[in-house]
Amino acid sequence: MRLLIPALTLLSSALLAQWPQFRGNPALTGVAPAGAPPAQLKLLWTWEGGQQFESSPILADGVVYIGSGAGDLVAIDLASGKTKWKYAAGSEIGESTPAIANGIVYVGDLKGVLHAVNASDGKGLWKYQTATEIKSSPVVAGGRVLVGSYDQNLYAFEARTGKLAWKYETTGPIHGTPAIKDGVAYVTGCDEHFRAIRITDGKELFEVPSGAYTGASPLLAGNMAYFGTFGNEVYGVDMAAKKIVWRYEHPVRKFPYYSSATLVDGKVILGGRDKMVHAIDARTGKGVWTFTTRSRVESSPAAAEGRVYIGSNDGRFYVLEAATGKKLWEYEAGAALSSSPAIGQGKVVIAAQDGRVFCFGG
Repeated sequence: MRLLIPALTLLSSALLAQWPQFRGNPALTGVAPAGAPPAQLKLLWTWEGGQQFESSPILADGVVYIGSGAGDLVAIDLASGKTKWKYAAGSEIGESTPAIANGIVYVGDLKGVLHAVNASDGKGLWKYQTATEIKSSPVVAGGRVLVGSYDQNLYAFEARTGKLAWKYETTGPIHGTPAIKDGVAYVTGCDEHFRAIRITDGKELFEVPSGAYTGASPLLAGNMAYFGTFGNEVYGVDMAAKKIVWRYEHPVRKFPYYSSATLVDGKVILGGRDKMVHAIDARTGKGVWTFTTRSRVESSPAAAEGRVYIGSNDGRFYVLEAATGKKLWEYEAGAALSSSPAIGQGKVVIAAQDGRVFCFGG
């Protein structure tokens, strides 16, 4: 038994060092529980894809998965940067980021098809056609895979077979990714509502009018949800009270928020189209700090060990100190970085709009 305990510890650490979906976990926190990169980064490899990336990478079992503008779901070896396989979706993959669970990778494309692909060899397992494009990223929970579509529906499928379990119709396109907590999916919509929908049967439990078009996905922490809107504000929503308890708006620069947030040491951190990264007190909604880049920030930040990793459309990848917003490091990629970083196994991976995937580590 004394030999088994270290083995179990190693297995647990390996599982924690994954980034298996958009924002890293079903609550969409953007925080790496383990496997943080070293303080000093260097470029380990670059993968050339030839087409732009709007999708973000995920990491699982030593493999990077990402959808490309060329219409491929690609698997890349994390250690070497070599291609393991490509799956041809048949249509461009836009902002839908893959999710992996139980050996299956899921991703949506711009023709509205959700694809399920065998993670080991890239063979297609099943697909489902929605009425129009999928930019939402799939999330797997309770044996089901959930994804939003621009046809205004949130879909739930049996993860193994692709059988439709239910769909819930909203009154506008669903761009964001559903966040999951305690058997409930929370989704922000272009119909200006924040909704809670039960995963077992698709029943709406409550909705909170937001009064603004929302492309970002919600971050869940405790009883709170946080997200930015195209109304130039960031909201803190109390899910128990079913109401918005604070609104943040920059005192000078009034621009939309497309980036999804992370939460670090009581601060909600996200990018804005005002070219800035914003840190907001999660309790009060008051601004703590901002960091200015040279272009809009649509990338969603990832966080690990007090550091924030984020791309900007100025073509630079930044590492910031979460407490102060101080720049710790930057890398000039040479092309817009609207993709969001993934963290795991001591590495951080991000993709650029010129078709390159970058891996950084020690």
